[in-house]
This record gives sequence, C-alpha cells and structure tokens, in this order.
Amino acid sequence: MKTCPICNAQVPDDATFCTVCGAALAAPEAAPEAPAAPAAPVYSAPAGAYAPVPVVDPFDHTAEFDAQDISDNKCYAMLVYLMSVVGIIIALLASKDSPYLKFHIRQAIKFEVVTILLAIITSVLCWTIIVPIAGGVCLTIVMVLKIICFFQICKGEAKEPAIIRNLKFLK
Repeated sequence: MKTCPICNAQVPDDATFCTVCGAALAAPEAAPEAPAAPAAPVYSAPAGAYAPVPVVDPFDHTAEFDAQDISDNKCYAMLVYLMSVVGIIIALLASKDSPYLKFHIRQAIKFEVVTILLAIITSVLCWTIIVPIAGGVCLTIVMVLKIICFFQICKGEAKEPAIIRNLKFLK
C-alpha cells in the first residue's frame, strides 16, 4: 500500500489516483524492458479538449480523520444515531477527544434540534389537518436520514447529512 501525498490515505500500489481525494499518484516504476515491437500510436486529444477532473464532495469529511480514530470510535458514533439523546450522552462520556466522534455528535445534535422543532410545530398546529400529516412525513424523512448516516458510519465515512446540512440556522 502506498500513501497519497495530498490526504495521506492508504491506496493500493497499482492505483493511479487516490480513492479518497482523487489526486494523481506517481506511476510505479517499472523495470526496463527490451523493446519487442514498435509501440502503437499514442492518442492525442484534439486541441481545446479538457482532461477529466476528479470530483470532490465538499460535505465528505472522511479524509480529515485518522483511520485509527475512525476504527476506535465507530461503535460510539453509531450510538448517536440509534439512541438519540441517550446515545449522544454516552458518546460524549466516551469521546476521549476524538475528532471523528465529535463530528458525529454535532450531526446528531442537529438531528435532535430538527426533530424537536418539527414536534413543536406539529403540536402547535395540530388543529389543522395538513400540518400533522406534513410533520409526520418530515419526521419519517429525518429517521431515514439517520439510518443513512448509520450505514455511512458502518463504511467508516464522515459525511454531513443531506437535508440537515442545508439548514443555515444549524451552522
């Protein structure tokens, strides 16, 4: 395994691009070979063509955390999405200054704030018909987002949740 010079992620020896940040890696040095046959003509891009640029997700913070930190605190990070407030408290007590776990605690607190706001709005406007239905749908969406975050943690990722990251008052 070789290390990416940009994000320090471990990548396979034969990789030409980093799987985390997309940076180009130096090609492995090959042993000199005897020329066997004339090489095929090299394709050259037409003038004005652009080389592909790797796409980097600005909401994916996985490369910011140490692999050992992710491995050590993955279970606690799962608890914050499975057990809500109790999971957040357990993770806070067990955090041991883990940046990975603190990232997921912040995301789970955002989920709890949104859940409480939805519950308040739904209960205040319960005399209407449409608001409780819309509130139930929104709470279901929040639960699905928590499940998605749980599975991202299972893969060792640290991504901001899709809808929650767009709420400016939670920044």
